[in-house]
Amino acid sequence: MNKSSELLLPEYRDNPFINRLPAQMSMREAWAFLSDPPDFSPSDRNYPAHMRVQCLYRLGRCFEPLEHHLRLEAAFSALLRQGYVNRNPLTTDYIRRLRDGHERIVARDLQAVRNPVRSSAAGFALLGASGAGKSTGVERVLEYYPQVIEHDEPFSMQQVTWLKLDCPFQGSPKQLCLSFFQQMDLILGTRFLANHGGSRSSLDLMMTQMAQIANRHALGVLIVDEIQHLTLAKGVGPAAILNFLVTLINVIGIPVVVIGTMGALEVLQGDFRQARRANGLGSDIWERLQPGQVWNHFVEFLWRYQWTREETPLTDDIRQVLYEESQGIIDVLVKLFMLGQLRVIELGVTRKRPEVMDAGLLRQVAAEHFKIIEPMMGALKSGDRRKVAKYDDLRPLEPHVQQIMNAAQLRLAPAPLPVVKTFIPRQAEPASSTLGRVDKQQGGFPRRGEM
Repeated sequence: MNKSSELLLPEYRDNPFINRLPAQMSMREAWAFLSDPPDFSPSDRNYPAHMRVQCLYRLGRCFEPLEHHLRLEAAFSALLRQGYVNRNPLTTDYIRRLRDGHERIVARDLQAVRNPVRSSAAGFALLGASGAGKSTGVERVLEYYPQVIEHDEPFSMQQVTWLKLDCPFQGSPKQLCLSFFQQMDLILGTRFLANHGGSRSSLDLMMTQMAQIANRHALGVLIVDEIQHLTLAKGVGPAAILNFLVTLINVIGIPVVVIGTMGALEVLQGDFRQARRANGLGSDIWERLQPGQVWNHFVEFLWRYQWTREETPLTDDIRQVLYEESQGIIDVLVKLFMLGQLRVIELGVTRKRPEVMDAGLLRQVAAEHFKIIEPMMGALKSGDRRKVAKYDDLRPLEPHVQQIMNAAQLRLAPAPLPVVKTFIPRQAEPASSTLGRVDKQQGGFPRRGEM
């Protein structure tokens, strides 16, 4: 990829934080990078059943970029670079930001600014149905960027391009700060958690320390996942973390991406949209896929990867059942396809049936194994948004499917060969040589009277 076009942009010129980043990708280049199909060969169908079950796990790790993934990559690329525009280490503004960080720590106030510097950062919110692939899509985009870049000039420093955190389960701002210190320690080998995460440290001090560390290491983008947990915040309410994230954007100049389910929409609409330039890059909502071109493309992509003895053609009846039972949620669709193949592989071994899927089998598999998410699926099928709002979490499905796959592997694994023990008689010893002796190798004990 050619980086010359990026260097011609005046706002990116002579900025070490930007120039050390990988080149911006065209849409075609982004699609090629993000695409990660599973390893597959038709000869895999000749493997024994228990090995083909293990091949099914490849479906859970594959990635097929869709239109919204390409939009995400382009938005993140702009967000990262624009956030560095006014944080050029070759200018005095960067030094001023570091000095202001010290002032904030002394005052324990994020708003304490002696030399205000204009921020070029923005906020971006990515919301959508659980299982729509938001976190996976973001992680695929992040893989393009080295997380840490070493600088020797104009001064020695470690630039942290991005950092991804999970919002604490009950929306605790203090836990978010501790998670930040811990993750920075992992990638930099520092001791921020030990130095700043003690029980005696107040929340205000932790937040100012976190902001200064992010500034000192030129943090490019902070990503906070599972932002819907803010609705569970006790005492301080969701405003505490949101106000802090908005301060990072507006005052410190660090772009922030928040990811969450639709349960976070109401909270974010009230506060996060107030971040400077948040509407410039906007936010994206990933709804579950609707029947149409994109859905058909993904189903056809997925259907190529069958580890059954026979290849099942994709019929209209199968398409319909796949949509009805997954309701357009990619994660559910992939797991239904995995479990459908698992069922016919088992039937092929136990009942010698042809390993061919059909609409009825897929419907039966969904009825049997998707009971754990039945309330949510029922709400989606009803089309009632009030019902859907109560169920925005598909996480219980993951361990459930894992358990089914593990149990199947044990059932289908070939039985171990019986162990044949060979008896080798011991040579007789003179009776006198055994009197009063304990055979320690055999763990024996002396007979009564020999003690």
